[in-house]
Amino acid sequence: MSRTVYLNGEYVPEEAAKISVFDRGFLFADAVYEVTAVVNSKLVDFAGHYARLARSCHELGLTLTQSENELREIHQRLLVENALTEGGIYLQLTRGNSGDRDFHYPSAGTASTLVLFTQARPVVDHPAASKGIRVVTCPDIRWQRRDIKTVQLLAPCMAKAWAEANGADDAFLVEDGFITEGSACNCYIVLADKTIITRPLSNSILHGITRKALLRLGEEYGVTFEERLFTPEEARRASEVFISSATTFVWPVVSVDGQQIGDGKPGQITQLLRKIYLEMLG
Repeated sequence: MSRTVYLNGEYVPEEAAKISVFDRGFLFADAVYEVTAVVNSKLVDFAGHYARLARSCHELGLTLTQSENELREIHQRLLVENALTEGGIYLQLTRGNSGDRDFHYPSAGTASTLVLFTQARPVVDHPAASKGIRVVTCPDIRWQRRDIKTVQLLAPCMAKAWAEANGADDAFLVEDGFITEGSACNCYIVLADKTIITRPLSNSILHGITRKALLRLGEEYGVTFEERLFTPEEARRASEVFISSATTFVWPVVSVDGQQIGDGKPGQITQLLRKIYLEMLG
């Protein structure tokens, strides 16, 4: 059955959702995106995703004409139209169609392109949450504004391909000897004293919505977070390693570069954080 897609003010069957070949999102990756998780037919932390979207648009000079409530209504209608109970809703906003291929930004009056669609998939009972994932490290070759959630995702795709070619599920990206983040996630290590280490916010990593929630929950439940750089060697020697993102929530990492983490099973702190995060969702 065809999904209903939102495109520039209309709700259309996915096969009818088409954009111009001259759209700058297609030609230049001149676009930003967000993915909001859905659990029990409810949006997860929508306000956080809208705030990050607005920030990305501001940083790139992209025009976001919809208010938070207007975008929420679009999301809610797509939930209903597609009978989505669990998964995610993908949103992409481009600088629009300037009529031809031209590196210069189009005139201020050029309409942006906004598209949203649903993706049904398990997020609460995903197998990776209980068995963990294997990761390998690779160089971080992305541009220097990773805090802006753009659709320039070729480097993360290459990182995932590298991981698969090396018998792993995902990759941790390394720059100047330190882990920045995963191909599509924030990264954490747990020390023997149960302190959780995660890289501090900067232009070098995406400002994760789930990451922010975990740090807040950590304060409420007495879990200690320390924001600092950490190396691949520290990750390989850690008691626990885990990742977070909008649709994984918290996933354990059971090996890094072939080195088993702990006993090779999801660790106590990782499981606790996932548990309290899911409880927060209600």
